[in-house]
Amino acid sequence: MPGRELEFDYNGATSDISTPKVLQELLARADVRINGPHPWDIQVRDARVFRAVLLKGSLGFGESYVDGHWECSDLAGLMTRLLNARLDEAPRGLARVFHGFHELRNRVCNLQSVRRAFHVGERHYDIGNDLYAAMLDAHWCYSCGYWSQADHLDAAQEAKLDLICRKLQLEPGMKVLEVGCGWGSLAHFMASRYEVEVHGITVSREQAEMAAERCAGLKVAIELVDYREVRGRYDRIVSVGMFEHVGHKNYRTYFSSLSDCLAPDGLFLLHTIGTEHSASGLDPWIDRYIFPNGELPSMPRLTAALPDGMVIEDLHNFGPDYERTLLAWWQNFQLAWPKLSSRYDERFARMWRYYLLSCAAFFRSRRGQLWQMVLAPVNRAEAYRSVR
Repeated sequence: MPGRELEFDYNGATSDISTPKVLQELLARADVRINGPHPWDIQVRDARVFRAVLLKGSLGFGESYVDGHWECSDLAGLMTRLLNARLDEAPRGLARVFHGFHELRNRVCNLQSVRRAFHVGERHYDIGNDLYAAMLDAHWCYSCGYWSQADHLDAAQEAKLDLICRKLQLEPGMKVLEVGCGWGSLAHFMASRYEVEVHGITVSREQAEMAAERCAGLKVAIELVDYREVRGRYDRIVSVGMFEHVGHKNYRTYFSSLSDCLAPDGLFLLHTIGTEHSASGLDPWIDRYIFPNGELPSMPRLTAALPDGMVIEDLHNFGPDYERTLLAWWQNFQLAWPKLSSRYDERFARMWRYYLLSCAAFFRSRRGQLWQMVLAPVNRAEAYRSVR
């Protein structure tokens, strides 16, 4: 049934499992109990979950879920409570050491260098077009929809695509660079609806092939290349859901490289997830199993990286729309699971459920934001008018 979660066996939790006191105290801060009566409570099926959490923190917590060591009927509700209580910021014991090394690694190493640029494409975006075809909307948008006047996923994603085009003030014949073109959703929309010429780049082979196929016959060129290698001059530049893979060590290079490609009267729209913390890297579980080497920008880091001569014309935050988008993806995944299960196993289903619903909680708790920022050269002659 639509909206119903994949069936998992919540029976068999051992009622006499002894929970370490430190974990009981932490969970109590979020009003979460072990084997409690609420839908957001954790139902323990294997006591190894406690050791995993104490040793590896949030990484161990997620791995234990995928291993089937615990269950929760309202996983998004549980994760929202944990995030609201900021338990992810309070690892204890050896988990604190583990998280410290994870943070140090991300601070010291440039995990988003040119050499590593294609890792996320291979590890996430190339895992199977059948999965994304089933989960996403008709346009194949893998980023936040715009739900202001939409009541279903297809409408929300089309509204997002058109909002971007209107913010960019596209006119027929313009040359547009799309950095991180995905499966060609925006490139196709811009070229077919606004009659512009699009150069789309991506680090995913599967995405590049699909985008080129979908945009055949339009003035769209798709290239498998890193943003640091792009040359040319463009009237407009747009990047949707790609900046999360750039990393703070490369922010200045990102903006300076792309601003060099922008015409003096051009506009640059950046669409990215953001957060209030200037942290390094992602949650360890998300980093290992979903988006390797990713990093969410904070506004101070983002704005500090803007080159001289580039101004912010508009800033739009519609972070709450991402929760609704993620829940729509999860519903689509559930409906498609009978067919997908012939290729993906139950562990993958648990991993994908944990990914989508914990990310929904990230936005529900307001720890995550969704920013659309319009940038322009300071000497651009035409005044910019914000679009909503």
